[in-house]
Amino acid sequence: MAGVSDKARFYLERAAPELRDFEEKEIFSKDEIRSLVTKRSDYEHLILAPGTKPTDFLSYIAWERSLDRLRAKRCRRLAINRSASSSHASHARTFGIFERAVLKHPGCVPLWRAYLDFAAQEAKATKRWRKICTRALRLHPTDAGLWALAGRRAAQAGDMERARAHFLRGCRFCTGEAALWVEYARCEMEWLARVEAKKGGKGVRKGVNAMEAIRATEAVQEGDVMLFDEDDEDGSDEEGGLVLPDPDAQGQGKKAQPAVFDEEATRKMEQSPALSGAIPMAIFDIAKKQPFFGPAAAETFFDVFAGFGNVPSQERIVQHVLSAMEESFPNHACTCSCQIRQPLIGVDVLTAAFPKALRESLARLKGGMETTQDKKALAGKMVVWIDTILETEGLDEAIKTVLEHTKRSLESTV
Repeated sequence: MAGVSDKARFYLERAAPELRDFEEKEIFSKDEIRSLVTKRSDYEHLILAPGTKPTDFLSYIAWERSLDRLRAKRCRRLAINRSASSSHASHARTFGIFERAVLKHPGCVPLWRAYLDFAAQEAKATKRWRKICTRALRLHPTDAGLWALAGRRAAQAGDMERARAHFLRGCRFCTGEAALWVEYARCEMEWLARVEAKKGGKGVRKGVNAMEAIRATEAVQEGDVMLFDEDDEDGSDEEGGLVLPDPDAQGQGKKAQPAVFDEEATRKMEQSPALSGAIPMAIFDIAKKQPFFGPAAAETFFDVFAGFGNVPSQERIVQHVLSAMEESFPNHACTCSCQIRQPLIGVDVLTAAFPKALRESLARLKGGMETTQDKKALAGKMVVWIDTILETEGLDEAIKTVLEHTKRSLESTV
C-alpha cells in the first residue's frame, strides 16, 4: 500500500495552493480544510487501490462537485470574484479524475457518458467534449447512444452534413437495434421542420427561397461540433458497406459542393428530393433490410414521422412507411394500429376537422379488430391512444363520450 499512499499524497499536494487560498480568503475555516483534506485523502486511496469500481470514481466526482457548489455559494456571499477561488481549478481537478477513471475503466460506457455530460453541461468545454466523444466512439463503436449523442450535437450546432456523417457511420455498426436509425430519422425530420420555419420567416426575412432557408438553418456554430481527425473521415463507402443515398449530392464525393449559391443552384435545391422527405424515407428503406426490423420497429418509425405535422412532406413519408408495413405485416397489430391512427395525423384535436377524421379512424378500428392477428394487443394499443386524446383539455363532450364508450369496449377485449 506504500505505492498507493505515495500516489495519493502526490494528488493531494497538487490541491494545496488552492486550499491555502481558501484559508486566506476565509472561504473555509482551518477545521473545514482539515476535514476536506481527510475526505479527499480517503477518496484518493479508494480509487488508487486495487479493485476499484467506476462508482468509486463517480462518488469522488460527485463530492468534488458538491464542494465546488459550496465554494461558489460562499464566494457570492463574501463578494469574492474570480482569482484562485474561481471554478477553473475545480473543473481541472474533476477533468483529471474523469481521465483517470476512463483510463482505468475504458469499457464502462456510463462513465464516458458522465464525462461527456460534465464537459458539455458544467464545464462548457466544447473542444474537450469533441476529443472525449471521439475517444469514446473509437472504444465503443457499437453503442448507439454515443453515436446519437454525437449526431445530435452536430445537428444542434447547425452542421447537418457532419451530423449525417456521424449517423451514417454509427448505422454501419449498430445494425442490431433500431434506436440509432430512428434517431437519425427524427433528426432529419427536425431539419425539415427547421427549413420550413425559416421559409416561413422565423429567423430570416419572410418569403425566402429554399436555398436561403437551408443556409440559415445550417449556419454552423464554429467550434461547437465534434470533429473526427481528417484521416479518419469516412466519406466513401467500403465495399459491401451500408450507405444511405445523399439526395443533396452535387457531383462526386461529399465535398464536391458548389462554391457559390447562384440562381441555378437555388433552383436545383428548391427541387431537391431532400425537401420532399427523401432522406427519412431512405433511412426507413435501408432499415427494412437490417436484422432488427420488424412490426414494432416499423411502428416506431411511423410514430416519429407522425409527430412532425409542420413538415409538408409528412403525409408522403407516413404513407411510405404504412405501405411497407401493409406489404410485410398486413394483419399485425402494429400495422392495424398505424392504419387506425393515420387519419388523425396532423389534425388538431380542438379543430372542426377532428370529428370527421375521428369518424374515419373509428371505422378503421372496427375493421382492424376483425382482421388483426392479435385482438388483445391491438385493443391495448388503442386504449393507450384513446387515453392520450382524452387527456386533452377543452375536448368536446360529445367526442369524449364516444371515446370513453369505445375505450370500455376495447377494455373488455383486453
